[in-house]
Amino acid sequence: MGYQLSKPDADRLFQAWTRQYDVFAPVRMEGEGCFSDTDILRYGQVTSLDQILWDQKSDYSMKEVLLSINETLFYFTEDQTTVPGGPRKDLLIFLKACDLHAVKRLDEIYLKNGFEDFYYRRVRERAHFILMGCENTCDTGFCVSMGTNQAEDYDAYMKVEGRQVLLDVRWEALAPDRKSQEPDQDSLSLPSLCQTEVSPDYVTENKEKVTLPRSLSNESFTREIWQEYGSRCIGCGRCNFVCPTCTCFTMQDIFYQDNPRAGERRRVWASCQVDGYTDMAGGHSYRKSQGDRMRFKVMHKIHDFKVRTGYTMCVGCGRCDAVCPEYISYANCISRLAKEEEVPHEK
Repeated sequence: MGYQLSKPDADRLFQAWTRQYDVFAPVRMEGEGCFSDTDILRYGQVTSLDQILWDQKSDYSMKEVLLSINETLFYFTEDQTTVPGGPRKDLLIFLKACDLHAVKRLDEIYLKNGFEDFYYRRVRERAHFILMGCENTCDTGFCVSMGTNQAEDYDAYMKVEGRQVLLDVRWEALAPDRKSQEPDQDSLSLPSLCQTEVSPDYVTENKEKVTLPRSLSNESFTREIWQEYGSRCIGCGRCNFVCPTCTCFTMQDIFYQDNPRAGERRRVWASCQVDGYTDMAGGHSYRKSQGDRMRFKVMHKIHDFKVRTGYTMCVGCGRCDAVCPEYISYANCISRLAKEEEVPHEK
């Protein structure tokens, strides 16, 4: 159902949401960027529509709402372990179409990959998504090429236009004309509502365009481009941390100084591009060179994952290109790989 609301009515509706849900959206965090006196666009809990960045892509994705960067799995003492509680409220997450597609990829890894991750599931079951449209393309995104510029699986769509707000509701609990049956619950009913047709804004053309390989041969794994990109990559892992679909992590056991027999086990984000990530006991390592790590990341995103699921892991958000300190273009790498696959090579 579509609605046209005044900004004051939308603010009242949003305040009712914040009383029932923890609301997360991209916000500007002043002075918290990588360099001195720079800002960063990142997900944080919001209490007002005015805090939300509607017309810019966040530097970091919504992934950190569903998967904490540093998450305690359990506390332990000499004789017992204790699992911390999950979210106290349901979550409302504002996000763009590409990031909503990324949720499907995270679900595939954490819920359908031969097991269900307990910690991810308890957050995911309480998460609901409000789509934000894209009137204009971002500089590095290539969502149109990846088919992720449009999304359907949202609970609501919201657009703020000056003093009016457009709202498309697919989950009845968020509807502004819903009257609560419980006396202790907030009513979302507003005095005056105008129902109208509401369609999300979708980008139809990007500045960045990518050609995906139609098929990849075994020669793809030995192309010279991997060593070329590897010679430039410094292995910082920034591309992995901003990516909405990267899922690598490592474990840390923390022992408390006041009692070395007590502590906690944490799951912490990690990067397949960082030296030492694939190291094993005995000094063995699966991928020793930076070129091998680059190859693994790219081929996993566009080939290995697709072989298993039927769709690519990459959603074309372009954050990796925007954040790379060596100006390595993942989008350009994919297109080059597709072009080289079409050129016959001498045997």
